[in-house]
Amino acid sequence: MKENISRQRIKSITGGAIGNLVEWFDWYTYSAFAIYFSASFFPGGDQTAQLLQTAGIFALGFIMRPIGGWLIGILSDRYGRKYAMTFSVALMSFGSLMIAVVPVYATIGVFAPILLLIARLLQGLSVGGEYGVSATYLSEVATPSYRGFYSSFQYVTLVGGQIAALAIQLVLQFVLLTEQQLQAWGWRIPFAIGGILSVVAFYIRKQLHETHAFLEVKGKKSISKHLVIDLLKHPKAVLTVIGLTLGGTIAFYTYTTYMQKFLVNSVGITKPFATLLSFVTLLLFALLQPLFGSLSDKIGRRPLLIAFGVLGTLLTVPILSVLIHVAVYWQIFLLMMLSLVIVSGYTSINAVVKAELFPAYIRTLGVGLPYAVTVAIFGGSAEYIALWCKQIGHENYFYYYVSGCIFISLIVYLFMADTKDKNEMQSEKDG
Repeated sequence: MKENISRQRIKSITGGAIGNLVEWFDWYTYSAFAIYFSASFFPGGDQTAQLLQTAGIFALGFIMRPIGGWLIGILSDRYGRKYAMTFSVALMSFGSLMIAVVPVYATIGVFAPILLLIARLLQGLSVGGEYGVSATYLSEVATPSYRGFYSSFQYVTLVGGQIAALAIQLVLQFVLLTEQQLQAWGWRIPFAIGGILSVVAFYIRKQLHETHAFLEVKGKKSISKHLVIDLLKHPKAVLTVIGLTLGGTIAFYTYTTYMQKFLVNSVGITKPFATLLSFVTLLLFALLQPLFGSLSDKIGRRPLLIAFGVLGTLLTVPILSVLIHVAVYWQIFLLMMLSLVIVSGYTSINAVVKAELFPAYIRTLGVGLPYAVTVAIFGGSAEYIALWCKQIGHENYFYYYVSGCIFISLIVYLFMADTKDKNEMQSEKDG
């Protein structure tokens, strides 16, 4: 019996994680290939201006994330985690396939960036709900003593999606296509792959079982019709999610999503080598997540968050300031890895900490909505602010901005309770 439960748990975690990987692959493909398709949708101007316009649509996609966190959070808390996860991945598939076939500016004029924006808004809606429901699902199917370890696989697959996008980019850059072919039409290939993989992920998620935590809530009481109002009855938990996320999301998007463009546009290395460095460092970053997650199961969540807050506050400005003047690849690699080791104190455990703050009947909404609002405002605008600071000739302003936001989160970490030993999931059944 125990063997069947363990096998079912592994199947659930694997299924949920694979779907999460595909969703984030689709999301990050836009950022990874923006250096190639930006000129197709925004002709004219210099490279920074084109990337700035493309980053604008990237940021607008984040506006949909709170709506996705609200919509898919309600679907998950009202109809089940499985139902919400299949809905989320179906939306992502449609958005990716739309980008794969949308005509460029030279063909349909201003309608090209408009269609790109619509597709990106659909993806934003999907990924806005994906975080909350996958964090909830992985936390609920994990055993209490290994919850940090199992939940860390959300960021393994989240980063894995970005790694997969970069891997495809490397193959296209170094093996299959020329620079001109990538800019002309090759950038469409990963979006088509992502759309197809999302259909596969949809099928996988349809086979998953529902969590005991949700089934218990459904069996004990009728599902509330006013989940948002119920959520507001937990103001301390909501504010903790916002404060927890603020510095972490800016650091994450700076050191992962924006870093590739920073290497090309500011450090001055070639696009293929920027992709290669990003790929290798992110692969190692993904491998760090279970180690940090497992460590949190032993020493608690709060020490890891405080370590991220202190080191991120003190070292962000020096790391980015030195990077811009370094020309040796191995030195760039070491600086990138240092930043990713620091941010692992947040990424590896932030999902489980948020899930542990809320009771099951509003857990997905509680995790997803305040997180999505914070990410939309701060994470989604990080790349745009960075490029804007560079355009006005004061790129270092952005470094201090990132450091300041991490410091605000550090204050939250210092005063919050550790959720490892005292949390809302303690009375729920295993699995």
